Amino acid sequence: MKTIPLFKPSFHVDECLSEIRECLEKGWTGLGYKTLIMEEKWKEYTGLPYAHFLNSATAGLHLAVKILKDRHGWKDGDEVISTPFTFVSTNHAITYAGLKPVFADIDGTLNLNPGSVVSRITPRTRAIMFVGIGGNAANFPEVREIGRKHGLKVILDAAHMAGTRIDGVHAGHGADVTVFSFHAVKNLPTADSGMLCFSDEESDRMARRLSWLGIDLDTYSRSLKDDAYKWKYDVPCVGFKYHGNSVMASLALVGLKYLDEDNGYRRRIAGWYAGALDEGPELSVVRHEGCESSRHLFQILLENREAAIIKLNRHGINPGVHYRDNREYPQYQEALDKCPECVRLSGKVLSLPVHLGMTEDDVERIADVLKENG
Repeated sequence: MKTIPLFKPSFHVDECLSEIRECLEKGWTGLGYKTLIMEEKWKEYTGLPYAHFLNSATAGLHLAVKILKDRHGWKDGDEVISTPFTFVSTNHAITYAGLKPVFADIDGTLNLNPGSVVSRITPRTRAIMFVGIGGNAANFPEVREIGRKHGLKVILDAAHMAGTRIDGVHAGHGADVTVFSFHAVKNLPTADSGMLCFSDEESDRMARRLSWLGIDLDTYSRSLKDDAYKWKYDVPCVGFKYHGNSVMASLALVGLKYLDEDNGYRRRIAGWYAGALDEGPELSVVRHEGCESSRHLFQILLENREAAIIKLNRHGINPGVHYRDNREYPQYQEALDKCPECVRLSGKVLSLPVHLGMTEDDVERIADVLKENG
């Protein structure tokens, strides 16, 4: 029996090896060289003005929040409205910076509910963290306008949104800062890396310094200097070891060439699922609205999720759950009645396999298992 995994990254191996070989022959596998090329290609692809290649999206989220805090004089304990329905790195990043995540509820799209966001705004609110679950941009334009109206910074956690477009424009435009993930199972896979995209030059400059331990001139840039002081640098602030490297950038450069094609296939898989599944009181499909979604995830809502998971596993099919309500974790415990839809939906959501190795027959097989009684 063929096993169908939830995720299975695909790489154009020969092209990837060719890119990596250039790094090895040049003797430069670290920061600079391919990371700079990837940054330029990402800006060209997305139309975003700035892009900084990092070792993970989590690092990018931390820098995004910290730099906004430092630049705008936010205090420890100031608030960022966020979603409890996300991977924990979203809310960890807020906590890393000494700020407080304040949870707003979600709706049937699994994204933040704009009305709930408005209800959470207080005099200490400084920003809104929006997560595009599975590549879905539903509600983001409305939340972005709420941020503008109330003078709040808007951070877009676009970990799932590589290739998502809203009205023909790549996700990230209109946000103060956007963070993308190139983790191993994401739509543009490496081993792990990410891209931090600020909307202004000064924040981008600060990110480059902070991601290299606070050093004011990275090693690659110094290597291009002709004077006797290429070894010399200053450390004006305490930073982090968050920068990306040229090996990961090599994988990203190849993947970027195929990203739109790959996302198109993911949308075909979503279409196959939508046609094969029987929706009703026991099962419904989470729709991606108002965008051309990257379709990182295909999610359904089930009345008896645990039984369905056992049944799928028994047939060699490995689904996933994205996500558990973060307030169930000790560090984010909060009254669950404040976000009742998150409680309800996080208990029903199930992610079905979506990857480039899947066929229409695989989708039909998964749908048939879900239709089985018992």
